[in-house]
Amino acid sequence: MESAELLSVSNVSLSFGGVKAISDISFNIMKGEVRALIGPNGAGKTSLLNVINGFYHPQEGQISYRGKTRKRMKPYQAASSGIARTFQNVALFKGMSTLDNIMSGRSLKMRSGLFWQMINVGPARNEEIQHRKVVENIIDFLEIAHIRKQPVGKLPYGLQKRVELGRAMAMEPELLLLDEPMAGMNLEEKEDMSRFIIDLNNEFGTTIALIEHDMGVVMDLADRVVVLDYGRKIADGTPTEVQANQAVIDAYLGVAH
Repeated sequence: MESAELLSVSNVSLSFGGVKAISDISFNIMKGEVRALIGPNGAGKTSLLNVINGFYHPQEGQISYRGKTRKRMKPYQAASSGIARTFQNVALFKGMSTLDNIMSGRSLKMRSGLFWQMINVGPARNEEIQHRKVVENIIDFLEIAHIRKQPVGKLPYGLQKRVELGRAMAMEPELLLLDEPMAGMNLEEKEDMSRFIIDLNNEFGTTIALIEHDMGVVMDLADRVVVLDYGRKIADGTPTEVQANQAVIDAYLGVAH
């Protein structure tokens, strides 16, 4: 039985002034898969994630999610519909603890009014207990119980990236967009993060699209790979197919266009 299509990018183009960041890109993401986006620096990968989660609006083309074509969607609307995101540069509340940062990912799930949240009694208190249970499970899953009360600004970079993943998990996304989740990590940290991504995909059924420069990681994690170069798609297929594609080899070796 084939997986259902979760998201479709159709002929999307994005320009900033006279500069084309993305040119006529089309690809899809199937429910339950790990989809990698790769390419040299400046290829348009992050711009493409920004289009998918509503931060940018393309001048041409369209995005379909769960079979419905989106028009102009804001990032909070994308989050409400089940699309979560991490960033190339860690975007955490540096003065807040690990626990509180991950709890902030539950904000869209909270139903009690602001008044009850402020006085923290009645419905809000019961709701917070339930949300905290979810967060504690995430902390256990990511093996970060020992830093749960530490301000994240004082944590090593690799652990900060893990906390950011936890905050995205707290949103219970159907589609998780990871922008270079292993950037700046040593080998051991990369192995840990790869394991968490695999388990998140297998145990939680989360569909994942990630940008990654480490080809070894891509080969190990991805079901399918999209390759961008200068804002255009130059390859799309399994990791083995992409690795053997001459256009991909040329792009990574810097062959003149």
